[in-house]
Amino acid sequence: MKDQAARLRELTSFYQRDYQVSRPATMRIIAVTSGKGGVGKTNVVVNLAISLGQRGKRVIILDADLGMANVDVLMGLIPRCSLIDVVQGQKTVKEIMLRGPANVGLIPGGSGIQELANLEYYQRERLLQGLLGFEDEADFLLIDTGAGISKNVIGFVSAAHEVIVVITPEPTSITDAYGLIKILSRIKVHDKVNLVVNRIRTLTEAELAAEKVTSAASRFLKFKVEHLGSIAEDRSVGRAVMSQEPLMVAFPNSAAAKNLSEIAGALITGGQATSRGMGGFINRLTRLFS
Repeated sequence: MKDQAARLRELTSFYQRDYQVSRPATMRIIAVTSGKGGVGKTNVVVNLAISLGQRGKRVIILDADLGMANVDVLMGLIPRCSLIDVVQGQKTVKEIMLRGPANVGLIPGGSGIQELANLEYYQRERLLQGLLGFEDEADFLLIDTGAGISKNVIGFVSAAHEVIVVITPEPTSITDAYGLIKILSRIKVHDKVNLVVNRIRTLTEAELAAEKVTSAASRFLKFKVEHLGSIAEDRSVGRAVMSQEPLMVAFPNSAAAKNLSEIAGALITGGQATSRGMGGFINRLTRLFS
């Protein structure tokens, strides 16, 4: 218990540091995360990105899940380079980015994310400049983080402008999500987080799961959690994964695809770019690895 408290104080102190803001931005940087693995987070990222793209939005995904980086698999893409090639000066960010359905871009993180811990100043500057080049070229940057409360996960979540936490109705998922939200509430970087309930069998089940998280956060943490939407348990999702095609492409009329489209609509109408911009995101992120 003492170690947990010390860890929480360390994270809180670190992520509350000030950072420089860039010029007024148009890009919304959204971290999609979860308290535990196996909740369908990456599937949500990929198909939400495609749904946004189908609505005319310019979207880029940054695959920052160190343990289970598989956005490329779900999109049917084969990356040959990653961010490590950028920081080593062998490629530019634009050169490593792949394009998928609905013109969604994918920046493969790979070992490049982990190697941020060992970068020289000029290498970080190279990465910063490469990512800054996308600030006017995309409306959304969706970050697929790892699951849990590791330093990497909290770093990406804290650096992002907005946060989506994916849960399922399972008690363990709800408990772990609450633990993640507790840390975010203490860091005080975000005024709120959005919640997506995945793999629901009924609307009542979704509402009950969301209520457990939102009410607990409000009562015990004095922190706002908004239920952004829910996604049905749907066999089409598994079939799409097996075919290495995104659900929005393989089964656009499935129940889960329609739910994801609704969430994309809610995301578009429910937020806007902040003054932090890409510069603020990178500045805060690189402090994680300083």
